[in-house]
Amino acid sequence: MEIRELTCIGCPLGCALTVRMEGEQIEVSGNTCKRGDDYARKEVLSPTRIVTSTVRVKGGRIAMASVKTKTDIPKDKIFAVMDEIRQVTVTAPVSIGDVVIENCAGTGVAVVATKDVAAAG
Repeated sequence: MEIRELTCIGCPLGCALTVRMEGEQIEVSGNTCKRGDDYARKEVLSPTRIVTSTVRVKGGRIAMASVKTKTDIPKDKIFAVMDEIRQVTVTAPVSIGDVVIENCAGTGVAVVATKDVAAAG
């Protein structure tokens, strides 16, 4: 039997979760709401993350703009996503919500701007 201890991020309570796994059986304890059970199962079976970073801005009032993946991506794709983001330079102006990368690292998830950057001058 494998046992994992997690802190739930499904709601502000931050419950201490215990996940017991044996074969196909998964038992979650410590959660005070259904979101804790859902979070624990997803985290042990198929963990995902939102990735936040920055990209270079050409011709902007500032040199960098913050970006994030529009939705969560498989955790094992984080390094591939970061490698692709590092190679990107956008041209000002940049607006919040602008798609910076359409399908980042083959995940099917877009990377979008989370900061406005006006053109210089």
